[in-house]
Amino acid sequence: MKVTLVWIGKSAGSYITEGIAEFQKRINRYHSLEIEEIPHVKKGERLNPKELKKKEADLLFKRLSADDYIVLLDESGKQFTSKAFAVFLQKQMLNAVKRLVFVVGGAYGFDQSVYERAHMKLALSPMTFSHQLIRVVFLEQLYRANTIIRNEPYHNE
Repeated sequence: MKVTLVWIGKSAGSYITEGIAEFQKRINRYHSLEIEEIPHVKKGERLNPKELKKKEADLLFKRLSADDYIVLLDESGKQFTSKAFAVFLQKQMLNAVKRLVFVVGGAYGFDQSVYERAHMKLALSPMTFSHQLIRVVFLEQLYRANTIIRNEPYHNE
């Protein structure tokens, strides 16, 4: 199974880019991890949030395949414990999902068309995080899930 993480805009700040690089390296020991950055919409600051989300959705759909399993990182999504997330990940592996795609939205979230295309929404916390920071937080949880699946000593009870 290939896991892909897609987000809008470049990662900013060395603490973000270094965290992404570190967890990407760790995760690639377990399975393929692809990270795709969708460039910010040109002159997006001139658009209202609804128009911006629509343009971001159009760019996202160009990167998705019909058989992708899409999970949106969304504050209104289902919350898992780390162990339950590991079970979810393992289930996708066993169900022979070809590509599991996690998507971090832009500053205003997702267009309705993206919600309709997605298979599920996942919330990492009831708190709101910046769309920059959530990249590192999610990758750490993905790494943690892989260590839980393999009974490796990273996750403590």
